[in-house]
Amino acid sequence: MQVNLTEAPAEVQQAKMRLGIVGNAPALIAAVSRAIQVSPIDLSVLITGESGTGKEFFPKIIHSFSSRKHNKYIAVNCGAIPEGTIDSELFGHEKGAFTGAVSSRKGYFEEADGGTIFLDEVAELPLTTQARLLRVLESGEFIKVGSSTVQKTNIRIVAATNVNMLKAVEDGRFREDLYYRLSTVLISIPPLRDRGNDIVLLARKFASDFAEKYRTTAISLDESARRLLMQYRWPGNVRQLKNIIEQISLFEAGNEIDDAVLESYIPHNATVYTPTVTAEPSHNYSQEREILFNMIFRMQREIDNLRSAIDNLSSPNGTTAVEIHTSPVSDDISRSLVRYTPAIQEIHQPENAVDITADSHISSMTLEDTERETIKQSLERNGGRRKATAKELNISERTLYRKIKEYGLE
Repeated sequence: MQVNLTEAPAEVQQAKMRLGIVGNAPALIAAVSRAIQVSPIDLSVLITGESGTGKEFFPKIIHSFSSRKHNKYIAVNCGAIPEGTIDSELFGHEKGAFTGAVSSRKGYFEEADGGTIFLDEVAELPLTTQARLLRVLESGEFIKVGSSTVQKTNIRIVAATNVNMLKAVEDGRFREDLYYRLSTVLISIPPLRDRGNDIVLLARKFASDFAEKYRTTAISLDESARRLLMQYRWPGNVRQLKNIIEQISLFEAGNEIDDAVLESYIPHNATVYTPTVTAEPSHNYSQEREILFNMIFRMQREIDNLRSAIDNLSSPNGTTAVEIHTSPVSDDISRSLVRYTPAIQEIHQPENAVDITADSHISSMTLEDTERETIKQSLERNGGRRKATAKELNISERTLYRKIKEYGLE
């Protein structure tokens, strides 16, 4: 059933106006309504959705409609805090607990006593910190770093993630008991591509906000531009839409924007216009590992094919005539493959003079050797720039840093 703004409950409209939430998509209205419903009851809530969908608005709804609304609300980005200091940030520490601890400090759980704490990117918490968080959820107890005194806190925890949590539990990256404690109530935020005309409404709002803030003339969108907005997949969701509209508002101030102008501001490597089913979140590190290893396996198959060709295909006159046909893998893989295999195309030489040194080297290469060489060559191609290397290999910078350290490529 379609739900529009006039049919939405008064509390939903109030929450949208208070926090500046734009949109009438049924899935969005349902998510806001669910957040309001759970607000009065002190249950833990887990908010899921792709990156850039606006998950950060929903803990604020829960806090503002709860009995805790006059107490503190603290938002913590778990993915932005180094692993070595996150326990101190969350639970506090005593003076002298570690190097640099020149005085005792309260953590967020102590500071937010009586209020609400929002743990964004909760899937990034280390396993040791997850155990501490589980104790807070179960008993409200925690211990500062460097202390032996048990302290109590009365807080409500709302968490958010763009990771497939069940997959993270299956992979051993997230505690199963903690997942079920956090997800007493689940709220799923729809991706922008599934919100229909909300895309146009948001674009108009961002254009108006930009014009008002910087005192420029607002842009307008013609029918072709509005149609393109709704056809594009928006992998970066609302965050990406805002970024593009602000760019257009800066360089095309006061103009009417058509589809040609709009398309020129959309990244060329992401111009997918067919709406798709919600994919698994992008920051799933198991996916990144799988992509890297699949690339290596394809390279290994090419090596095996080459070795078989050298061993088995001999001409009657005692010469080896081998023509290599590679599968249509990416240019990067092909370039890397050339570095590991002899470039043989219709080479004619006496059979007893075939150089098998390269073939022997290929046979002795392990999967780890191949992965190390792939990363090394990519670093060289990109002049040591890790961000560009990670993009080329289609892995996160965090995974690349770990691999560089693991293989001694600093």
